[in-house]
Amino acid sequence: MRIGVVIAGCALACAALVASAAGPKPAHAELKNAQGAKIGAAKFTSTANGVKVSVKVSQLAPGDHGIHIHTVGKCEAPGFTTAGGHFNPTSAHHGAKNAQQPHPHLGDLENLRVGQNGKASATFTISGATLADGQNSLFHEGGTALVIHAKADDLMSDPSGNSGDRIACGVIER
Repeated sequence: MRIGVVIAGCALACAALVASAAGPKPAHAELKNAQGAKIGAAKFTSTANGVKVSVKVSQLAPGDHGIHIHTVGKCEAPGFTTAGGHFNPTSAHHGAKNAQQPHPHLGDLENLRVGQNGKASATFTISGATLADGQNSLFHEGGTALVIHAKADDLMSDPSGNSGDRIACGVIER
């Protein structure tokens, strides 16, 4: 009997160790437009350098669209202003092409290129962000959201790259 309890205890400890070694659980966001219709989804996974974001959307106007991580995990239509500003725990400047240092901030992603069929699929890496605990966590108090904008991000203008209205939003969840 004691041996069985010891073996079961060891098995549970080993399972917990393996689970913790695997890193933080992946996350996801269901993207909805201003009318509340689901237009896509995003998956967030931990990498050695940060967080990988894989996005797949449809029903958008063709062309480039700004896409960012916003600092509040709330997506109230139609304007999605409840998502707050861009996720910027390090107080960096907006955009990879911004002349001021440091840049870009953690909420910055490259533009999302939507095809003539209204669909897009893209993968981005947020260097320095994490799904674990910490200052750069996408799961800080209040959470975060993924927001798609109406226009292309110019990748240099503070605070948001002149990317226009917010047209889709999804709360990032575990």
